Amino acid sequence: MGVLPDHWIRKMALEQAMITPFEDRLHRDGVISYGLSSYGYDARCSTEFKIFTNVDSAVVDPKNFSEKSFVDRSTEVCVIPPNSFALARTVEYFKIPEDVLVVCLGKSTYARCGIIVNVTPLEPGWEGHVTLEFSNTTPLPAKIYANEGVAQFIFLKGDSPCEVTYRARAGKYMSQTGVTLPRL
Repeated sequence: MGVLPDHWIRKMALEQAMITPFEDRLHRDGVISYGLSSYGYDARCSTEFKIFTNVDSAVVDPKNFSEKSFVDRSTEVCVIPPNSFALARTVEYFKIPEDVLVVCLGKSTYARCGIIVNVTPLEPGWEGHVTLEFSNTTPLPAKIYANEGVAQFIFLKGDSPCEVTYRARAGKYMSQTGVTLPRL
């Protein structure tokens, strides 16, 4: 399994609409960088946020998740409360090829501020906006900037095709378009 370079990512984005919209270069002037890098793609988060709140003293249950655990905000700057988290989605819509696995890593700029980005792998054949989770591990409020880089996606090509793709098994998060909460 090899890591795929910038020219492969560019070709797939332009010819197969693997990443839409696609930024052909790394943008960094006055913003947290986003766009095509040497061996990955730095994605942006949209202005759509779900910020965790415990106003109703809800129990966090992945089998029966309550939307009451979040407040929705549409904003250019999301402030995450101390020791809490927020969900967002990427600006970019991804269509993963059937012989590729994509791994997401947080950006060092946020990591150095105690903000951790968590995303599960993008499986072969999956498509959609990626739901991102930002954990504020600090005892202070923390900012996330919309339309700027938040996570880097690394593309790994399999040595052989998998037997069953995410699309073929009708995965529950297929073609998601907004910030998507846990599903059973």
